[in-house]
Amino acid sequence: MDERRERAGGPPPGDPGGGPPWSGPGPGWWNQGPAWWNRAGGTRWPWRSTVFVTAFVLLGSSFAGHGQADRVQLDVFARLLLLAAGLALLWRQRYPVVVAFGTAVLALVYLGAGYPYGPVFLTVALACFSAIVAGYRWAAWGAVGLLWLGHLVVAHWLYPHLPPAHDDAASWGQEGLILAWVLAIVAVAELARARREQWQQARAERERAARRRADEERLRIARELHDVLAHSLSVINVQAGVGLALLDGDPEQARTALTTIKATSKEALGEVRQVLDTLRTPGDAPRAPAPGLDRLPELVEQAGHAGLTVDVATEGNPVPLAPGADLAAFRIVQEALTNVVRHSESRRARVRVRHDADAVILTVDDDGPASHAEAGGSGNGLAGMRERAAALGGTIEAGPRADGGFRVVASLPRTPPAASPVPPAPSSEAPR
Repeated sequence: MDERRERAGGPPPGDPGGGPPWSGPGPGWWNQGPAWWNRAGGTRWPWRSTVFVTAFVLLGSSFAGHGQADRVQLDVFARLLLLAAGLALLWRQRYPVVVAFGTAVLALVYLGAGYPYGPVFLTVALACFSAIVAGYRWAAWGAVGLLWLGHLVVAHWLYPHLPPAHDDAASWGQEGLILAWVLAIVAVAELARARREQWQQARAERERAARRRADEERLRIARELHDVLAHSLSVINVQAGVGLALLDGDPEQARTALTTIKATSKEALGEVRQVLDTLRTPGDAPRAPAPGLDRLPELVEQAGHAGLTVDVATEGNPVPLAPGADLAAFRIVQEALTNVVRHSESRRARVRVRHDADAVILTVDDDGPASHAEAGGSGNGLAGMRERAAALGGTIEAGPRADGGFRVVASLPRTPPAASPVPPAPSSEAPR
């Protein structure tokens, strides 16, 4: 809410660049197709694993044929089937659905032709594994189901019409072993998919936490810069006006005003430099201690240079606050006094610091009325104070008094929460 409006008690003022991953150059029909086609254009080609698996399948099937004399020995057609099933794995990350069903069909043709059992199942296992990990579970289940049912039909109904000649029906125990092998493949693939999803979720959460910490740090630095500059520039603005008014009539008083401007600007530059140093060397300790309530006398003196008389009263037993709470208390009082200079016609303010058992209560009063002159500034004073208090688990109450003055009451706990919450999003009211 605008400072003048709030002091007067008035009402407050009232992905386009994206595209599918395959949207590169090429004819229009190439860039279209159903989702399951899954053209992941940015996926790398798995050359090494494909070459290794293809070589293993070819060599392993040759060795397996020596121990299965009742099966048809490998010929050119068998090796072409094995080679095609192995090389198809090269596209398993780009087209997982097509590769899963393709390897299952090739393996079924291989077994239906009577060739030896062997590592040909490895191609189907790897293709289905890739499909499940990519999220196409139905394709993997469909491919292994097609292979098992097809083998069931071939081994128990079509075997008299297929090579090898005079072959007998396969035992049901063998079918049970194949079914167990299929279920084991699917179970391992499902476990890998679940672990991959957990890893992706954990990585996304880490990225969100990093962005949240960066946002909090930017807000903290913005609040520090606002508080430092708003207070110092308010003093400089007042003293510059005094100096200009007295430059001809009272040069000595004008000199005093310029001296105050110089001292205030020097102090402001030092505090700004300290804040910016945290950006350049975030791992280093600050070169100067952060301000706290022990520097209230300096704050009162600076307000006096701006023409504001400040009375400070302390109640209770003063106990040192945590560094974050001490800095927040100082900045809240500093911003409240700055707002008095900017937005109130009163030239006197009262600051009361009450130390309770579990909190420190800060009260800043002025007698008003609100000034209707243009005060400048960013209009974020109250919002910044509320964010500081909320970050420590405290509260801020600010508003006009019945007698025309203005009061700010801040309650800050002595023991801040272990994990400070994310500062709340700006409310719908306009900034102060």
